[in-house]
Amino acid sequence: MRLVLAGTGSAVGKTTISTGIMHALSKEYQVQPFKVGPDYIDPTYHTLATGNYSRNLDSFFMSDLQIREGFERGLKISKAHFGIIEGVRGLYEGISPTGDVGNTASIAKALEAPVVLILNSRSLVKSAAAVVLGFKTLDPEVNIKGVILNQVKNRKHYLKTKEAVEKLVKTDVIGGIPRTDSIKVEDRHLGLVPAVERENIIESINKWGDMVQENIDLDALISLMKESKKLPHGRERLWVERNHKKVKIGVAMDEVFTFYYRDNLDALEGNQAELIYFSPLHDERIPDVDGIYIGGGYPEIFSSQLESNQTMRDSIKKFHQEGRPIYAECGGLMYLSRSINHHKMCDVFPYESFMTKKPQALSYVISQATNDNIIAKKGDIIKGHEFHYSKIKLTKPKPQFAFEILRGRGIENNKDGMMLKNTIASYIHTHTAAYPFFASNFTISAGMP
Repeated sequence: MRLVLAGTGSAVGKTTISTGIMHALSKEYQVQPFKVGPDYIDPTYHTLATGNYSRNLDSFFMSDLQIREGFERGLKISKAHFGIIEGVRGLYEGISPTGDVGNTASIAKALEAPVVLILNSRSLVKSAAAVVLGFKTLDPEVNIKGVILNQVKNRKHYLKTKEAVEKLVKTDVIGGIPRTDSIKVEDRHLGLVPAVERENIIESINKWGDMVQENIDLDALISLMKESKKLPHGRERLWVERNHKKVKIGVAMDEVFTFYYRDNLDALEGNQAELIYFSPLHDERIPDVDGIYIGGGYPEIFSSQLESNQTMRDSIKKFHQEGRPIYAECGGLMYLSRSINHHKMCDVFPYESFMTKKPQALSYVISQATNDNIIAKKGDIIKGHEFHYSKIKLTKPKPQFAFEILRGRGIENNKDGMMLKNTIASYIHTHTAAYPFFASNFTISAGMP
């Protein structure tokens, strides 16, 4: 049983409403949350709301068969009654103006899932019907079964708009969320503030859940999910399992480094890795491990505190100098640089990183390995995404790069993945489904003497 919660556009309240629905239903049912697209932050809200790790579904990273595998696998792990999928941007927004790759509609079609459309109804009544009609007729394969109105002025506004949509478009309106500042969520340059940083996040999620229970017909939502048919046939594994030697992988995880796809961590465990979490912010040094994985996050926000933890920085540099494998993405790349905005970092790579006012990259990425390395073989194609406001100031001698960027920007001149000894640091965030050999190659590298 499944449902896609899609928006008519960005900033229509998808995350607060979706998270509120997940939380409200979790009071009686096991709910498995999902997020469409390359997003690390919204899933942290889902996870706190349901108690189950939110997982990403993305048609740029995944085939339809992998989308079904990822969805079904998530439900099995959490033993969930319902799978609820929060969309990305507008329902039809993807990487091209006419295609489906990377959009929410592609996920709904791959899963044959009913869709509930979330619409900002501020100052709309009959025009809301026109918006819903347009979304329904653009692609008849997308099964829009209901509408949630957000930014409703009052009861009268809600009833008039509901009547317009239901009579003119023959689509049920199953709730309306009133205008209020009490359910707004703080954001910053890469999106919402990660849930792990918000001390009041549980209180906020409780408010969203209460708001949903008061204003949305949850029984109608459940009925929609129960009407969904069996998943279409065909599955494709998200990763390969080739490593048979037990290894320990240290994963940087704290307020600073939170950007990890849950499936990537599962893929490492599926390749005989014991994951040992550590905090570059709070711990004195890295744990006893065979390899290190440093994901993305906000090291620029915590640069002063990271600089103060010299014993941790020294232990990471020593690990690198011993030729042991380190894989770092985006925020991890910055942490391994010489400095962030002049605050000292690990100095694994002798280049400064600094923040800019404008985004330096926001794109899906296709890369090709130009050298054998700890995660890929020469010639392998790796898909991912990049989203950052930082730059690396490269000086001579320039680094050796692991990847040529075929789509996207990279660090410099369509190159990415700085290589030194057995360390790779890149702006590319990858997902195991987009490169199923990621975990097996990394764990094999970690297990080498």
